[in-house]
Parts: sequence; structure tokens; C-alpha cells
Amino acid sequence: MGIRLKSLVGACAFALVAGLAHSQDLAPLNSDTEQDRMDWTELEAKLGAFPKLPDGTKAGGVSKTLTNEYWRSLGEGYQKFADKAGVTVAYQAAQSEGDQLGQLTIAEGMVTQGYNVLLVSPQTDANLQPVLEQAKEANVPVLNVNDAVIPQAEHYVGNVQRDNGVRVAKWFIENRKDGGKVAIIEGQAGVYAAVQRTDGFKSTISEGGKFEVVASVPGNWDRQQSYDAATNILQQHPDLIGFYCNNDGMALGVVEAVKAAGLQDKVAVFGTDGISDAYASIKAGELTGTVDSFPVLTGEVAMEVALRLVAGQTIPRVVSTPQALITKDNLAKYQGEGVDVRAVLMQDAAGK
Repeated sequence: MGIRLKSLVGACAFALVAGLAHSQDLAPLNSDTEQDRMDWTELEAKLGAFPKLPDGTKAGGVSKTLTNEYWRSLGEGYQKFADKAGVTVAYQAAQSEGDQLGQLTIAEGMVTQGYNVLLVSPQTDANLQPVLEQAKEANVPVLNVNDAVIPQAEHYVGNVQRDNGVRVAKWFIENRKDGGKVAIIEGQAGVYAAVQRTDGFKSTISEGGKFEVVASVPGNWDRQQSYDAATNILQQHPDLIGFYCNNDGMALGVVEAVKAAGLQDKVAVFGTDGISDAYASIKAGELTGTVDSFPVLTGEVAMEVALRLVAGQTIPRVVSTPQALITKDNLAKYQGEGVDVRAVLMQDAAGK
């Protein structure tokens, strides 16, 4: 296994250099700040009605894992739009969020199997880099969909990752006027989304000098690891007033640690993603909130963008998708019987 992983690292490094040489006019992608972008609400207005596709079009989705509800929901979105467009879609994922080699093997297989477009959600910013060169040679467009970012990706669909952390920090600033000690449970070290979410929270909450970030440690997207990390942090800082976690699975682990310490009335906990368990925990008065990035809608938007690429349309490098900070105060607006989330988010976008 060690040799295979070394081979993967070597292949990623070689492909990255090759990609830079092959696409010298394509700057390394920062999906949060890329200027060549459009909002998801502008697709039809700027690109026209959805185009006719070649008969037999097949789309391949490569996810991080299906053990996390967020990625299952993203796949639902892929399927939903593919059904509407009359396109066949296959959605596969690695066994875990740490199986970089397995994910690479799946993606490479989809190129050789004749899929017309790939939608990939890399586990790290580098592990699927070799697929870009393979797909380019096969004339197969590749769309990077949340949340790690391949530097040489030509097209990306996803939300503004930094804004996840910014929104939570602003909640603390507005709702904890006296400030206090806070902690961050990060995702996988070095992954674009984790870095941006953490930085957005840390830099925003530090403004004004009332808050102190006393710990910022990796939870590696793992619930148990995050529970253990939060337990240690609470032992060291029993006067902590809140946690920001880079995803909801980790946040739910932190909630359990807070409850075990008997601090649920004193410590606010926020996650990121908007999975159903997070909504249920908010309703139960346990999780304080989450930043929902609406994975089903993101999947629909991503599939539409991918198929427009198959049809030969010119599309900005980044198509940004929505997000919203969800707490018990506004939960009913975004979830519940009769709620049309797409319509609500369109209204949110129009009100900006």
C-alpha cells in the first residue's frame, strides 16, 4: 500500500507539472475569488435555454464517499437533472473520505469507459489531477464540484467556501456581544474547503478583539475524532462559548462532547453542509446551526453545467451555488412541508 500511495503522489506531482505546462494560460484555480464566474441563477438568462444533447450522452459522477449524506444528496441532484435531460448518469465513490487511490481509480475508469463528461469531487486538491490530463486527451470535459479544488480545473461548481466560516463568525459577533473563547474543528488538513472555511471564521471573528480562538484542530471529517478533540478542548477551556466545525458530521460529534460535559446551555456549536441530521439536531435544540450549501440543488446545477459543456457551450470557469446560515429562527423557511427550496433561494439571490 505504501508503494501504491507513493506512486499516487508521484503521479499527482507529475500531472500537476504537465498540466501547468499544457495550460500555461490557465492560472491555478481559487474558486472563491476567481473573477471568471457567474451565479447559478444566471444560467438560462446568460446561456439560453438548455441545449439539445447528442443521443446516448452519459455522465459520470465521482464522489468522495457515500457514507456522508452530503455526497449522497449531491448524487440525488445529479440524477434529478439527468432524468430531466434524458441522460444516463453513473455515480460512484471511494470507500471512505481517505481512499484517494480508490477514487482516482474510479475516475480513470470512467474516462476509459466512454463517459461524455465527468463531475468530480476530489478528496484532496491533488489526488484527481492525473484524470484531467487523461480526460483532455480523450476530449472529455471535467467539472470540479465542491469542495477540494484541483488547481488546473477548467470548470468548477460550488459555493464560496470562505463564506461558510464568515457567516458563523458573524453570528457569534451579533449574538455573543461580550465575546469569549471559541474553537474550530477543521476538516482534512490542506483541503481547499477546510482551509477556506477555517480562515473565513478565524479572520472574521478576530475583528474587534472580543473573541479568542483558543484551538483549531483537524477532525478529518470524522465524528468520533471530533468528539475526542472537543472533549480535550473543553477540559482545557471549560469557559469556552462556542465551536465552528467544517462539516456537520464533525459538529454532531462535538454536540455529544458538549452534552457529556454538561455545557449544552453555554456552548454554541455550528456545522457546515446542511444534512438532515443537522436539521434534526437544530430542531431538538442541540446543534445551534449549520451553513447549508444545499447539495441536491448544487448537484442539479452541476449536472446542468456539465451537460452544457457537452453541448459545446462556453461557460465561466466558476458557477457559484447558494448557501444559508440555518438556526432554529429561520429553519422553517428552508425545510418543511410545502417548501420550494429552489424558489426560496432564488428569492434570497434577488434580495442581495
